[in-house]
Amino acid sequence: MVLHVKGRVLVGPEEVRDELWAVDGRITYERPRSAEAVVVEGWALPGLVDAHCHVGLDQHGAVDAPTSEKQAVTDRDAGTLLIRDAGSAADTRWIDDRDDLPKIIRAGRHIARTRRYIRNYAHEIEPGDLVAYVAREARRGDGWVKLVGDWIDREAGDLTACWPRGEVEAAIAEAHRLGARVTAHCFAEDSLRDLVEAGIDCIEHATGLTEDTIPLFAERGVAIVPTLVNIATFPRLAAGGEAKFPRWSAHMRALHARRYDTVRSAYDAGIPVFVGTDAGGSLAHGLVAAEVEELVKAGIPPLEALSATTWGARAWLGRPALQEGAPADLVVYDSDPRADVRVLAGPRRVILNGRVIG
Repeated sequence: MVLHVKGRVLVGPEEVRDELWAVDGRITYERPRSAEAVVVEGWALPGLVDAHCHVGLDQHGAVDAPTSEKQAVTDRDAGTLLIRDAGSAADTRWIDDRDDLPKIIRAGRHIARTRRYIRNYAHEIEPGDLVAYVAREARRGDGWVKLVGDWIDREAGDLTACWPRGEVEAAIAEAHRLGARVTAHCFAEDSLRDLVEAGIDCIEHATGLTEDTIPLFAERGVAIVPTLVNIATFPRLAAGGEAKFPRWSAHMRALHARRYDTVRSAYDAGIPVFVGTDAGGSLAHGLVAAEVEELVKAGIPPLEALSATTWGARAWLGRPALQEGAPADLVVYDSDPRADVRVLAGPRRVILNGRVIG
């Protein structure tokens, strides 16, 4: 099958072509000999990236294959064709055999401190076992491992760091030795310095960044995935826990109140920022366009927010965009998404492995 995409092909932030072809599922910019082709017209982008997504989870834990499929289809139809699955208790390897579903880069299963995370989500362990479990998930994942860096401590009544510095250093070193990068869920301030100085590669949410830690992130090149569509739920969560944990509730509200300033300060300092929705659990799938819009609302320039879910995100994850010979995974829109990122919410066509899916 030959596919001919005509109009404006956004190969990169500054590179625009008039057309591309997909032959046997691969991109080419050389006109093929075959005269017959399916023609799609519009503004083409690389398939969008959701760098924090949980296919295979709901609010109670792992879900069955039909539910996982529905989640993946919802993301695909929204234009998300590459997912970094930031922790899942479900085995979704079967998705790799489906050429009509998004490609997934897995981080294995979450690794959390005992009784310090959402029930049925994580391996819940003590610090002495951290290195062994990180090694296990590094071997099971696709080049990533996911830690839970902080969570509510019921005795303290607030968010606190989950891991001692020494164990974190040893665990991250072991992941790197095995060729995996490490990321961590972090809402609060306390865990960030230890994780970054221990060599972590990325922080999820990162609402606890301050003027003290932002320069450290920038110096070390540690990326963040802010998941602002998830941070929007903080006031509701705070209200639900206020009677039992008033300190935690006040803390969550404060983190929420400064969320846009935090993201903009991180971007201004040169910290790499990428798009992630935290879909799965209690949050719906298919929210990637909403997250890009949130980044723009936070003050990130539209072209940079677009890169955070396309060219830049794919380069960060080691996957191609619209280069010659790359898999033909792209999304086509009616108008220029660089002029208005809200265009991302309405794909005209979704093309996966050279096939028009929707």
